[in-house]
Amino acid sequence: MLIGASVAQVEAGGKIVGQAGATIAEVVTSIARMTELMGKISVAAGEQDAGISQINAAMSDMDGVTQQNAALVEEAAAAAGSLEQQTVQLMKLVSVFKLPAGSDRTARQIALSQGADNLTAQLISPTIE
Repeated sequence: MLIGASVAQVEAGGKIVGQAGATIAEVVTSIARMTELMGKISVAAGEQDAGISQINAAMSDMDGVTQQNAALVEEAAAAAGSLEQQTVQLMKLVSVFKLPAGSDRTARQIALSQGADNLTAQLISPTIE
């Protein structure tokens, strides 16, 4: 009987060892799968980092272009102001010229015949009598 009980216990122990081995194999498989998933997550995180870096570079470029545009707008506004002042000065200077009464030529025609461009002729037309 003692031998029979020992054989039964050894068989039961063998089954437990077999189950433990199967459980350990499942754990190893799960760890391998988790390692693979962690690798994929790491690759995806690297791709996201690269994408974010590209977005940051693009935003920085856009900021630079926006600042350049703002500077150009300021320069254009200053140039427009300067042109306005020059126009006023030119109108004052040209206003001293008078056409003889009864002249059949307009101030614009005279200005154009003397080589003035169309815009200048338009500007001085109303100021010449």
